[in-house]
Amino acid sequence: MKFYPTELPEVMVVEPCIFHDERGSFLESYHAQKFAEAGISARFVQDNHAYSRHGILRGLHMQHWFPQGKLVRCIEGEIFDVAVDARRGSKTFGRWVGERLSARNLSQLWVPPGFLHGYCVLSERAQVEYKCTELYHPEDEVGVLWDDPEIGISWPISTPALSAKDAAWPRLRDMYHA
Repeated sequence: MKFYPTELPEVMVVEPCIFHDERGSFLESYHAQKFAEAGISARFVQDNHAYSRHGILRGLHMQHWFPQGKLVRCIEGEIFDVAVDARRGSKTFGRWVGERLSARNLSQLWVPPGFLHGYCVLSERAQVEYKCTELYHPEDEVGVLWDDPEIGISWPISTPALSAKDAAWPRLRDMYHA
């Protein structure tokens, strides 16, 4: 595995070593010791799997009192995965990074606790799996509008399909006051 920091150093791209032979391929998607050596000593407690079709945008959300770190990968199709620093007082508060994750590149994105997370589907359909460091607490979920102009995410789609909840989130500056 190779670990690459993004422009937000806490957010990491994890590139697997893929072994191919006549039977197919093999890779490690998680190895606690290798992750710890790269500075990610997370303990995962929940795995999630989402299926979405082209043009769907999920996010941007996080949990406030029970923050989750997420290790995200796309096992079918392609997504544009985004992390936004929502840690009050952080020198990179409000900054974002985005990575294309796909079944072809099999890369993962480590989204640490305190970062908003979201993704849009670029392929006809996509299946996304992600490990979480905290259990899901629906009453603790907070979020930010996907197209908040103060964040300025360069999404590769212009008119995504959103859930009612995702369409109603406040701007980042109002998230902690909503």
